[in-house]
Amino acid sequence: MNKLAADYKVLGGKNVTERIFNFSAGPAMLPLPVLEEAQRDLLSLPGVGMSVLEISHRSKIFEDIIQAAEADLRTLLGISDDYHVLFLQGGASTQFSMVPMNLMEKGGKADYLVTGLWSKAAVKEAKKVGTVNIAASTEEENFVRIPKQEEFKLDPEAAYVHYTSNNTIYGTEWHRVPEVGNVPLVCDASSDILSRPMDVSKHALIYAGAQKNMGPAGVTVVIIRRDMVKDPPPDMGTMFAYKTHVEAKSLYNTPPVFAIYIVRLVCKWLLGLGGLEAMQKINEEKAKMLYDVIDSSDFYRGHAQPDSRSLMNVTFRLPNEELEKKFVKEATAAGLDGLKGHRSVGGLRASIYNAFPKEGVKALVDFMKEFENKNG
Repeated sequence: MNKLAADYKVLGGKNVTERIFNFSAGPAMLPLPVLEEAQRDLLSLPGVGMSVLEISHRSKIFEDIIQAAEADLRTLLGISDDYHVLFLQGGASTQFSMVPMNLMEKGGKADYLVTGLWSKAAVKEAKKVGTVNIAASTEEENFVRIPKQEEFKLDPEAAYVHYTSNNTIYGTEWHRVPEVGNVPLVCDASSDILSRPMDVSKHALIYAGAQKNMGPAGVTVVIIRRDMVKDPPPDMGTMFAYKTHVEAKSLYNTPPVFAIYIVRLVCKWLLGLGGLEAMQKINEEKAKMLYDVIDSSDFYRGHAQPDSRSLMNVTFRLPNEELEKKFVKEATAAGLDGLKGHRSVGGLRASIYNAFPKEGVKALVDFMKEFENKNG
């Protein structure tokens, strides 16, 4: 066992020598207290005599779990009764289709703010339903920044405006909610939901895959304003209609029981930390540690412009690709896993979602300084 992993003694004062620092873009690290509670309940839920993996989704036990998960999400995000909270399957990629199918009449039109690969994927699916207007894009600059408000070319008659709040591949993040007038605003918040406070009231719909900050892969949370839930057209598949899941309270078909259970535990953990304001402060401190090293060096070069930098995904380059390969290899051997950047950007990417500990960021910072001293 390498020294960095062996020295990982955090969360509850426990020695967790079998765990490494996982910088993967997702699925991501989960809080250790959540994993430990899930481990205890995996064989048998207290007083139930069955594993959480075995309970019926129609049981009172699961009803309590899903209701508690929703209640805690509402508390954390300040979600009012004007919104439904749904627990769906299919990931954010299914929402790329469900959003236009439900919000844009066939042959209608919608605006998209394009800031990376995933917003481009959302555009591709929306074009199968109606006309897409690219209201702003920084693709010509290789997505190094978030578009400025004055660059928007919005259509006041659009069915909605769609944006992706955090871009995992490019390491950029919206630090303001786009101003779109009276047009409904839709957000793909998959990679930064619950990492900071979010003004739900400015949105008509928010969706997010759980596997970055909320839980494991397998469940997608959809927060939809009540007036946006409409009767689907007769030719729409039943599972693709938001109304289906609203009326069935997310139980139209068998939901991802275990994934929802983990979301419940993660929400409880976040509330125990002090909520999203406290989580944001921690995330800002972690990101600053890495950006400070990048900014103080000619050896490392950040991909994203400073005013668009993500708190979740820190992307950077080295002087050449050979050094980047060496960095990844040596970092992995040192217990710092998942640092290779996405192929469309190259370089390195450190994903430091909510559950990623400060100790891991400190370990990477120390490694970066040592690597520069040896190779700079």
